[in-house]
Amino acid sequence: MKRLLDCTASDFEKMTGRELKQSILASEGRTIVAEVIGAVTPYYPAVTNAEMAAAFGADLILLNFFDVFNPSMEGLTEEVPDSIVRTLKKLVGRPIGLNLEPVDLEADQVETLIKLPEGRLATENSLQKAKELGFDFVCLTGNPKTGVSNAEITKAIKMARKVFGEDGLIIAGKMHSAGVAGEVGGSLMSTETLHGFIEAGADIILIPSPGTVPGFTVEKTAKLVDIVHDKGAMAILTTGTSQEGADEATIKQIALNSKMAGADLFHVGDAGAAGMTIPENITAYSIVVRGKRHTYVRMASSILR
Repeated sequence: MKRLLDCTASDFEKMTGRELKQSILASEGRTIVAEVIGAVTPYYPAVTNAEMAAAFGADLILLNFFDVFNPSMEGLTEEVPDSIVRTLKKLVGRPIGLNLEPVDLEADQVETLIKLPEGRLATENSLQKAKELGFDFVCLTGNPKTGVSNAEITKAIKMARKVFGEDGLIIAGKMHSAGVAGEVGGSLMSTETLHGFIEAGADIILIPSPGTVPGFTVEKTAKLVDIVHDKGAMAILTTGTSQEGADEATIKQIALNSKMAGADLFHVGDAGAAGMTIPENITAYSIVVRGKRHTYVRMASSILR
């Protein structure tokens, strides 16, 4: 199995979820995940945000605000909605996943919440539809003001494992409170929560990068990552508090701190430009965690390889 950072579009096309997981593991902390919103006018309308993120060095593309029952991608002309994901995968030559949100209707709120369409909720029907659309992985998480709780994420992991089977690739966790009381700042993630996610069947646990959420220092984050590794899972450290739109110096500091904390994957969120981080920040992040050699090769490699 090739390391993911060495894989070509042709390699990605043939990969199962389990093979993708093994390829990420073999890359030893040099995998970049870029989250993008396809439901808004792209940063540059001539191409989709997914294509832009891939061109600036992302290995994996994570779609946010994607409604599986009303598939659409601004910047992409596709007459058959159910073919959008597969068409996009051909254009970017990267594995593509999506966020689905396990909303907790019983959770105590810290702010007024928004109501999500059915196609963005983590239900058995939406998970099944995501599988049919051709997504390579699913991320069970919460956007701001959605009411997603850790307890509901745990339930959704079990459901996702049932739908996708043992070969599916499941990421789970929150990068901020998502409007839920008791899961704010340093209380966002606990050892018990990590154990629950992994035992429910998650392959990759989502943890805020040091410096992105109050209380998440390098030391604390490293301890959480060690717990994840001890339980046989991988950790993705996230920059999803709009700091992905910060200056490059801040991005580089977050990247290096996340590397020191033991991240297997590095996530950059969708804020800063129109539905994605500032593209140069993807490249800056990549250069910190894997150098110019792997960054430039990823950026330059043709999807025809």
